Amino acid sequence: MVVWYPNPKDEEALRALSARLPTGIRLARVRDDSCEVLIEGRPTAEMLDACPNLRAVIVPFAGVPQATLELVRRRNGITIHNLHHNAPETAELAVALLLAAAKRVVPMDAALRKGDWRPRYQPDGTVSLEGKTALVLGYGEIGKRAARSLHCLGMSVIGVRKSPTGPNRDEVAEIRSASELRKLLPQADVLVLCLPQTPETDRLLGREELSLLPRGAILVNVARATIVEEAALFEALSNGTLHSAGLDVWYRYPAPDERAIGIVPGYFEAPESAANTMPSSFPFHELENVVLSPHRAGAALGTETRRAEHLAKLLEAAAAGRPIPNRVDLEAGY
Repeated sequence: MVVWYPNPKDEEALRALSARLPTGIRLARVRDDSCEVLIEGRPTAEMLDACPNLRAVIVPFAGVPQATLELVRRRNGITIHNLHHNAPETAELAVALLLAAAKRVVPMDAALRKGDWRPRYQPDGTVSLEGKTALVLGYGEIGKRAARSLHCLGMSVIGVRKSPTGPNRDEVAEIRSASELRKLLPQADVLVLCLPQTPETDRLLGREELSLLPRGAILVNVARATIVEEAALFEALSNGTLHSAGLDVWYRYPAPDERAIGIVPGYFEAPESAANTMPSSFPFHELENVVLSPHRAGAALGTETRRAEHLAKLLEAAAAGRPIPNRVDLEAGY
């Protein structure tokens, strides 16, 4: 079986994957018309047309770009599969952002770096999380991991899924349907976003939805920025509707936007504009109650090794004729 992998992060990542593949699977860096599997998150129509035997596209990261979904929907017989290799890292950063926001870690650090101890003697506005309720929107691989940590902090956890099946709770959370969101928001002292971006979730939370949260709630977003309406979020943080927020995803990215690049070699590399691009048209960076993170939740030492391990499992199944894991519903988008 030939696998076309045009854009590995680097040669080390390619070697890590090659070392884990059984005989019978050949990795190709350049176009190979006989390939049956394409590893690429942002393929072009030309790439798909060049492979008449193509049966699967593996997106080597969490979430599937809308352009990729639309492209594959127009071609019969091709499936899309996702990776969850960095779900632990993403969930860990969600919890880190929550704690940093709740305890005002960033402004306290900034003051003490200047020798300013005055915050110690003033009401600091930090929030205690024990006994509070956390609402996790998107109760999948990432959301479940975040929920376990929140439960260990002494929080009651509600996990929201689009269409829950099975028991209405697990070992750490009550499981509720997305159709109940407006009823659940008033209970959420903490709102953690882990859900995929789809037409249904885009701008899911606007001014009205944010106003349903208890005053002084904390919002954490490790999903996609546009799930929350930009102006409404800035307003809620500015006027105290929200106590604080921890944000790893943004409304503006360096150009060229890494999410929009097709098969340009090295799309993991930082463009020149990465040194001088503000993440929003609103001055979130001026707010002390926002913890800013540059879309890095899935990164950590060893991430590429785990990516290789997960890719190898999917490719082994494909080569053996078994169903490839992590199949994405082309209509639902996840």
